[in-house]
Amino acid sequence: MKMFPKNFLWGGAVAANQCEGAWQENGRGPSNLDMVPYGERRFDVCSGKLKPEKLDENAVFPARIAIDYYHRYKEDIKLFAEMGFKVFRFSISWTRIFPSGSEAEPNEAGLRFYEDVIDECLSYGIEPLVTICHFDVPVHLIETIGAWKSREMIGCYLKLCQVLFQRFKGKVKYWITFNEINMVLHMPYVSSGVNFEPGENIIQTKYQAAHHELIASAKAVMMAHEIDPSFQVGCMLAAGNMYPYSCQPADVWESIVKDRENYLFIDVQSKGYYPSYGLKMFERMGIQLQKEPEDDQILLDGTTDFISLSYYNSSVASGDPKMQATAVGNVFPSIENPYLETSDWGWQIDPLGLRITLNSLYDRYQKPLFIVENGLGAVDQVEEDGMIYDDYRIGYLREHIKAMKDAIEQDGVELIGYTSWGCIDLISASSGEMKKRYGYIYVDKDNDGNGSLKRIRKASFYWYKKVIESNGEIL
Repeated sequence: MKMFPKNFLWGGAVAANQCEGAWQENGRGPSNLDMVPYGERRFDVCSGKLKPEKLDENAVFPARIAIDYYHRYKEDIKLFAEMGFKVFRFSISWTRIFPSGSEAEPNEAGLRFYEDVIDECLSYGIEPLVTICHFDVPVHLIETIGAWKSREMIGCYLKLCQVLFQRFKGKVKYWITFNEINMVLHMPYVSSGVNFEPGENIIQTKYQAAHHELIASAKAVMMAHEIDPSFQVGCMLAAGNMYPYSCQPADVWESIVKDRENYLFIDVQSKGYYPSYGLKMFERMGIQLQKEPEDDQILLDGTTDFISLSYYNSSVASGDPKMQATAVGNVFPSIENPYLETSDWGWQIDPLGLRITLNSLYDRYQKPLFIVENGLGAVDQVEEDGMIYDDYRIGYLREHIKAMKDAIEQDGVELIGYTSWGCIDLISASSGEMKKRYGYIYVDKDNDGNGSLKRIRKASFYWYKKVIESNGEIL
């Protein structure tokens, strides 16, 4: 059997809003994620149905403290280096750089923080993979211009990009413009800072906001290549193929329709234009995108260098309207697949689905792929000997890495690397919980915010270290 490519990038991934905390330190301004509560009203806010200012005064906001990575990043990166990470994916908190999003000059303290993080990675030989916008939107821009509803956001975003590209030229090679861009359709406030007013055409607003992000992404790609031609800039989607519930043609067709909904924005970012099925969909739904005359050329000139993806599960679709979505997973509604097991949170576990998804994406785009999120959210128990024996996590990751290996060796998929999600325990994006843990490193904190924040190596820590040392041969 062939091995993974020699230069394969093994590592892990986090997001600023789920790990950093320190939400008001050193000039940082408030972000949309700082306003998302823990508890039963969380999804109402995430989906844009409930404005944060209407929350009860006792609401708790877990992202504001998170796991205090802001003060502990050196300790954490040292642990990543101990595992042998080749790459570390993290994101920029927009409001650390531009606290309101509209300043003329960046906040130097914020830039210094990320430069220190990057330098710390480089000191261990770890390649930084930087997500420019991982769901972060300055609250000021939400309140004044409606966030990505407004075309003004493009200029604000590009100002951030220019500062980052110039400052970190020569230190960062890999960039992602937007995290899971298709999430604007499912969690518009979290994804893009988008709220809805009574009577607003919600579907029109979502696609218009996405169009602004697509133009911003294309312009960022062009800017990056102009500043440093060696920059590699990727797009990203929340991926996972949609299976038909049966071989009944109506079910097969519905799975194609749902996959297209998921692929639409990546089609634009990778190929440079809205596909014909997307234009027909807009026509049927009465969506009229407000575009500038130069937009089509911008999209064509600003295609990405690689496709990055998160993968947690596959989904199932039926053409029968009576079939109800009963399974959960990464926000996408799905009919339950009877052939799959589920996680503690009801997400269906499908390692072969990763291989299927990788092949679908590579067949479609013929561009290098980068798995930048994959993992198992589970309840971990610290035993009397102080150890966390997370064999269930090891089993999950082992099977997904095998599927990834098959896609490379047997199918010829070009894969840059693999950064498993939440390499250190962090705040769950979907639920705001701490007990939903993904990491190789345990963080002593509970859902109520209690705990010492002590870091503890889990059994999976030592397992992943061997995986990296062997370049994926020892699983």
